[in-house]
Formats: sequence, C-alpha cells, structure tokens
Amino acid sequence: MDTMLQMSKIEIDELKRADEAQNKGRQPLVTYQTAQIDGLSVFYREAGEPASPKLLLLGGFPASSHQFRNLIPSLADRFHVLSPDYPGFGNTDMPEDFEYTFDRLSEIVEALLEQTGFRPFGLYMQDYGGPVGNRIVARHPDWLEWLVIQNSNAYEEGFTAAWDAIRHALWLNRSPETEEPLRPFLELEGVKQVYLHGHRDPTRISPDNWNMDLHFLERPGARKVQLDLFYDYRTNVELYPQWQAFLRERQPKTLILWGENDIFFTPEGGRAYLRDLPEAELHMLDSGHFTVEDTLEEITAHIKRFYDDKVSGSRA
Repeated sequence: MDTMLQMSKIEIDELKRADEAQNKGRQPLVTYQTAQIDGLSVFYREAGEPASPKLLLLGGFPASSHQFRNLIPSLADRFHVLSPDYPGFGNTDMPEDFEYTFDRLSEIVEALLEQTGFRPFGLYMQDYGGPVGNRIVARHPDWLEWLVIQNSNAYEEGFTAAWDAIRHALWLNRSPETEEPLRPFLELEGVKQVYLHGHRDPTRISPDNWNMDLHFLERPGARKVQLDLFYDYRTNVELYPQWQAFLRERQPKTLILWGENDIFFTPEGGRAYLRDLPEAELHMLDSGHFTVEDTLEEITAHIKRFYDDKVSGSRA
C-alpha cells in the first residue's frame, strides 16, 4: 500500500512538472474588447494579470493596436498591458461628426482609462502615441509611473524631410493643393514604405501590416481623417516646450528605444530627450519606424530589464 501511494505521488509530481513545462511555453491570453466612450465603440487589446504593473501601449500612423499584436503577449507575463485603437483607426468607430484632433483622441483614450481603471501606468509611446499620451499625463501627472519612448518626437530636430510638405505647405495653408502631395502616404505603396523603410531585412516585415491598414483606409472618409490629423499635428509642435518642461521637472524613469532609420523621425530626435532627461537610458536600434517588427526580442528584453533595474525598486 505504501509503495502504491508513493508511486502515485511521484506520478502526480511528474504530471505537475510536465504541465508547468507545457504552460511555460504558452503565450499569455490576449483579449479583444470594446467600451462605450462618448457614444463611440472603442476597441482595445488587453493581456496580463490586473494585479501586475500596468503598461499602456499607444501607437501611431498609419496603424492601430494591431502593430502591438506581438509585443502585447511578449510583455504580458510581467505586465498588465492595454492598447486601444483611436477613433478613426482600426476597430474603433469612425463617425463623421467627430473632430479628428489630437486633443479629442487623447480625451477618448483618457475616458477609456477612467472607465477601465487602468491607472497608474507605465507609458509606451510610439509616433502618435506621444501627442496622445503627453496630453493625458499633462492632465493627470499622477497617472504616469515611467516611460518608454519609441520613435515619438518632441523636438524640432526630430523631423526628417518626409515632413516638408506638411510643415512648410499644409500647415501654412490647408487646401486641396497642399493636401495632394500627402495622399501617396495613404495609398498602398506609401503605407508599405512606412513599414519597410530602414529595416535591415524586409522579409521579416509581415504584409499583414499594410494590408490591415489599407483595409481601414479604404473606408469612406478614412483618408480625410488622416489628413485632418496631419494638419492638426502642428498643435503638437506648439506643445513641445510644455512637454519638454514636464520631463525636465518630473524626471520620470525613461527608456528610449529608437529606430535610427525611421522615415519620419531622425536619430537626433531620439537623442534630444537626453537634454531634459539626462538619466534616461537610450538605445539606438538598426531599424525603422516600426521597430517591433524586427527587434521584438530586443525591445521586450530592454523593457523588462529596465523595469526591474530602474523602476520596480523606486515604485516599491
């Protein structure tokens, strides 16, 4: 009898170890949800345990939370992760009677965070994620615990020549004539170029990216939404001094991960943060605008290590 009981315990322990090994290789569960915010159905992806430190992922043009489809599960074993689609992007509503400005996008995301109780948080800002995220934390500085900045500009020297038609024409006089040079960025070849420019190996960039974006851009009125935001981006530049002052005064723990071959933002734009955040950690990556597409493992490792080394202790 004793031998039989002992054997059963051994067998049970072996089954537990086998189950643990199997679960160890599984990706954390990602859920796809919507919330009603100001009459809009707002889509967001979420993963990780709610008790874990929160990390908000805010992306940019011309994508949606789809751009974080691989990063979210890679981080969800350590963080409670959430990433929304802005109005007019991805699976969130795109009403005609909506003011497509960065102020309004930030207000919708802020209301989503209020409704879901997703705060305080670490903030990962990529591209448009900066204008949206910086507005939110300016209104709620106590919500911000730490920062990850990935190709999101806040300095004049950060603009590449790709912005010339926007900065020196559209912003000065919006008209069909000044909009026309920008329309190629909203077509197939232009969107593909955003994803492929500056990446070492184009075969590592999934065509699902531009096919997904083009699907949403083909909706009636979708290209006008993007042109509205191109025009409204001038308000972000006006706020750069305020955002810089916020960083300088608050000194949040900051990790900068910068694709140095970005079609839109220069390496100098990434390094400029160090003027206001001298203790920030900066890594230049041999990549482009969407660095997660070909440096996922490196980015994931940096974020987890940085949190453990620089944030976790001070947070406690």
